[in-house]
Amino acid sequence: MHKNFVENPVDRFAERINARADRLSPSMQSVAEYIRDNLSATLSQSALEIAHITDTSDATVIRTVQALGFSGLRDLKDTIEGFFIATNSPTAKMASTTSDIASDINNAIDFMVEDQLNALRELAEPHNRSGMQNAVTLLTKANRIGVSGIGASGIIASYAARLFSRSGYPAYELTRTGISLAEQLIQMAKGDVLVMLGHGRLHREASATLAEAERLSIPLIAIVTSDQSPLIKIAQASLILPRSKSDQVALHAPLMCCLETMMLGLASTDPTRPLQTLERIVEIRNRIRPKK
Repeated sequence: MHKNFVENPVDRFAERINARADRLSPSMQSVAEYIRDNLSATLSQSALEIAHITDTSDATVIRTVQALGFSGLRDLKDTIEGFFIATNSPTAKMASTTSDIASDINNAIDFMVEDQLNALRELAEPHNRSGMQNAVTLLTKANRIGVSGIGASGIIASYAARLFSRSGYPAYELTRTGISLAEQLIQMAKGDVLVMLGHGRLHREASATLAEAERLSIPLIAIVTSDQSPLIKIAQASLILPRSKSDQVALHAPLMCCLETMMLGLASTDPTRPLQTLERIVEIRNRIRPKK
């Protein structure tokens, strides 16, 4: 029943482009087809960048956008972003997921096992092994580690910051929303490394965090769910953990596993450091515990 309820607004957006494509010149069709097939990338690209990719001109890009029914590139991007927000509706994704697992707990177990195994296989892929190596290399040189995430990812970012700190690598979280994030961003300093947990579009908090990192020349490690994420273009190291089914509820265990792997990889570069830190933690705990 739920399958009929859950729509894919991005598909409807592609249909809107296809319906107007036959009215366009060949060069404008190239632009329209590129936008249709690369919605995520279009969000972060200028008219000049799109023109370069499609071997057209920026004027052609603007004319194409207007011919598709938008006032300009900004209007197009706002519309795409709106469609992505609708697609990422947690209600729709939960409906899709519960439709698949029905009322059988065994289906729920199978769904979870399949999803996690898929993520772990992706983590073991060559591009992610290389990304993990690059990430660990950056972290070994960091004065401190900032971990950025919002919402559910923010909870995991807090856990990751604690994990790194317990291993002897000072870390802090960047998890607030709205203007209160500024009080966390002022902690960032040259010599730090930023780990950003990015899912879907770049919200304002992520943009502000990236701007501060750029100002301070802080390297970025991105952990994302799609190879179309704009973070990949600017990250010095990236890992991609795609979801098995993008229209279903997001599970966060793969992200936890990725961060714990990163911590273990970092600890392996200097085994004495986490041991000394944990020994120091035990000493402090013994002071705190009431004496019998």
